[in-house]
Amino acid sequence: MTDPLSASLAATLQAARVGRDLSVNALAERSGVSRAMIGKIERGEAQPTAVLLGRLSGALGMTLSELVARAEGSGDLLRREADQPVWTDPATGYRRRAVSPVTDGPLELVEVELPPGASVAYPADAYIFKYQQLWILDGRLRFHEGDTVHELGPGDCLQLGAPTATTFHNPTDSPCRYLVALVKGRA
Repeated sequence: MTDPLSASLAATLQAARVGRDLSVNALAERSGVSRAMIGKIERGEAQPTAVLLGRLSGALGMTLSELVARAEGSGDLLRREADQPVWTDPATGYRRRAVSPVTDGPLELVEVELPPGASVAYPADAYIFKYQQLWILDGRLRFHEGDTVHELGPGDCLQLGAPTATTFHNPTDSPCRYLVALVKGRA
């Protein structure tokens, strides 16, 4: 692992687990991620995918953006674009920018760029927030919400329902960029 954000993510994940008095075994059971993988991630021997980080952060009662923001170490009420942490999934190239300042407030904004043809899936238990909306900025998104499939284009805004397994898929040969707005706290 070479970049500072990845190293900080590993340390932040371990600190969050220890701060919640969870053993690696307990986190593995809650998240569905193997003990061995959690150990590799915490030691900086493996760079986790968006799916793994989503499962781990959800099991820790955090959003993925909160985890990234804590790793970044920010705390200002203003977060300039240059200071917004960006994390790229090594498996898909999915790029996630934590737009919101790190506060104790309930609202969080995240900008995502999904490469052409890429898909990212999350289990229902990865969602730890009350409300989530997707606003498509550029491109097309095929969003699977349980058994429902939403075909979304620029300007479309979707309010998500109760937590369920989801898949974000870009069916085109151009990047898809969208904003995720969420209110933290379990539904």
